[in-house]
Amino acid sequence: MYGHIADATSLPDLIRIQDKLVCVRFETMKVVSALGAVRYLLDQGHVRRGDTLVDSSSGIYAYALALACHRYEMGCHIVGSTTVDPVLKAQLAVLGATLEQVRPSQNLKLDQSLRVQRIAEILKANPSYHWMRQYHDDIHYAGYLAVADVIDASLPPTEAIAMVGGVGSGASTGALATFLRERGRSVTLVGIQPFGSITFGSEHISDPAIIIAGIGSSIPFGNVSHALYDTIHWVSFDAARAGSIDLLRRHAIFAGLSTGAAYLCARWEQHSVDGTVMFIAADTGHRYVETVFARHHDAPALDSLTPRSAASLADLALPWTRMNWAGAPAPAAAVAHSRGERDGEDESDGADAPPPSTPSRSPMPAPTSRSSC
Repeated sequence: MYGHIADATSLPDLIRIQDKLVCVRFETMKVVSALGAVRYLLDQGHVRRGDTLVDSSSGIYAYALALACHRYEMGCHIVGSTTVDPVLKAQLAVLGATLEQVRPSQNLKLDQSLRVQRIAEILKANPSYHWMRQYHDDIHYAGYLAVADVIDASLPPTEAIAMVGGVGSGASTGALATFLRERGRSVTLVGIQPFGSITFGSEHISDPAIIIAGIGSSIPFGNVSHALYDTIHWVSFDAARAGSIDLLRRHAIFAGLSTGAAYLCARWEQHSVDGTVMFIAADTGHRYVETVFARHHDAPALDSLTPRSAASLADLALPWTRMNWAGAPAPAAAVAHSRGERDGEDESDGADAPPPSTPSRSPMPAPTSRSSC
């Protein structure tokens, strides 16, 4: 029995949809990240119950942090983008979190910059607030240790794993690969990016539909460890939409766009890797009813899609490109540089700066197990 809904939703269900293809299905994946980070801060004495935590979010992390703050009786303040929907607004309000949204902007980079600038103002006025820095503080790796335990226990000890998922802030895929490799597992890490993201160098290509939320960025993220990744796929909105619809139609799994992209790429990776291919389903499909599932008749057949093979970033092309990354370093534009204090304002172009140094991720405590109350 669980003592709080956040504990119940933090760990995934593993669904085998083919012999060597497994869906790692979360209700809201970032709950495990937020819980682990808040628990670590409390255990180390960096924050106390009753303190207020603040961060920037376009949606999913806001909900996750609000749940973690409710779980540990803490204040929560979110600086959100204009994309925060009415359902999430209502949930945040009832959970006791406060939300303020920045003014509408012309592009994602400006939106992210405005949010972080507002956080700097809030911290100056409220120095006791703690900035969670989900994009740069690697305490957000900690919660995924328990997820790695679930995955490790589900497979034979010698089974190799290909882990496929959206890169986003870098915490989920980076942490899972790190923790599983520390257990002696052979892990191939396959990251997914939208076109237009700076993180793996596709900012020169625009998706004519939309950028898939949550798996890319227009600013450098300090939590992305590029050297961990073996393969990168760049996936368009239309290709990801085809994956989401096929996953629901064929396997009855109702999940979002990042999951559709992961499923599409995982099916392809089955041809090139040994062992079990696991793809991350980060959230449900409820946010995508109108933009994805109501338009299911317009989606291309999944089996008609094939990735372009790229030898360099100059070869990237819509709607889907695959490249052997082989642990290469970050593109120059994706390197996050620290110019401010760890918990103060950043002097850069609006991106929140990473910590001055990157602590080891391994010693961080795992969250309570699935069976804990």
